[in-house]
Amino acid sequence: MEGRILLKGVIFMCLIACSTAREFKVKDQGAIYNHTLATILVEYAASVYVSDLTELFTWTCPKCNDLTKGFQILELIVDVKRCLQAFVGVAPNLNAIVIAFRGTQGTSIQNWIADLYWKQLDIEYPGMEDAMVHHGFYSAYHNTTLRPGVLSAVESAKEQYGDIPIMVTGHSMGGAMAAFCGLDLTVNYGSRNVSVMTFGQPRIGNAAFASYYSKWVPNTIRVTHEHDIVPHLPPYYYYFPQKTYHHFPREVWLHNLGFGLLSYTVEKVCDDSGEDPSCSRSVTGRSIKDHLTYYGVRLGGEESGFCKIVMDDRLAAYSKVDIDGNVHLSRDFSASVLRMNVESNEEGWSI
Repeated sequence: MEGRILLKGVIFMCLIACSTAREFKVKDQGAIYNHTLATILVEYAASVYVSDLTELFTWTCPKCNDLTKGFQILELIVDVKRCLQAFVGVAPNLNAIVIAFRGTQGTSIQNWIADLYWKQLDIEYPGMEDAMVHHGFYSAYHNTTLRPGVLSAVESAKEQYGDIPIMVTGHSMGGAMAAFCGLDLTVNYGSRNVSVMTFGQPRIGNAAFASYYSKWVPNTIRVTHEHDIVPHLPPYYYYFPQKTYHHFPREVWLHNLGFGLLSYTVEKVCDDSGEDPSCSRSVTGRSIKDHLTYYGVRLGGEESGFCKIVMDDRLAAYSKVDIDGNVHLSRDFSASVLRMNVESNEEGWSI
């Protein structure tokens, strides 16, 4: 009797698991979540943490394979003083320009998370009444060497491959910079077909900004994971919606149901509020471990506690170092190097 009950339980759990499809075609305000694309972009978000610039620029690092095979970097920018890093390149399998921003490095993430508890909305976003954002995140993209390097590389890629899609990604603080980049490309540079997918991104602005952002960059997905602490920061106060930080849509929350051998992962596509109470806000954000792993991919720097870069003489022909010590690695490709399909991707990848 007990065996039959257990068997029924197993069958029931299997039916639930089967009904929880991994390829979601839920569309609202232009956002479509695709599991396969997410597993590709998370590898780019992981690879941008690599500190060996030779391996990264030549795309030979241990993280630079599998689903990102064939990717070619056009521009790699390192802001040494602020420990920021980003790259721009072209992915043949996506028929797209991919931009990735690095998140917070090493054990400094502990102090960074502690600081986020007390951060206030402290700067107005240009051109939008009542929109307030986090000054540090805004400045990390807009007021460093990253922005001009990224924009220059995007322009170069467009000249060679036409108006192909642009996909922007990043993890943690890198996700915050990715969001500002996607908005910048759309509003200030008139780029079409810009999509953003971030992993473990913190809140970056208030409700007015979230509304503004979702209007201009509707093809955006914020992936959150289990009890990841960072998406809960800076804090959201329900009773002060206009004066507090507020996520923009659309969230996809990864979490496990069941236990032991009966455990399976659910990828819940959340509502269009940005603060769906049935998604990551339904749990306490307390885990750094959940912040550092998405789709089974480890995100974060190889070295803890400090920032460093490694670069050998083979990159001399591609590198420039400015007066502040910031590193720019650039490469030009002829149009024949990558046979890009400048129309929509045959697989129809969408975020």
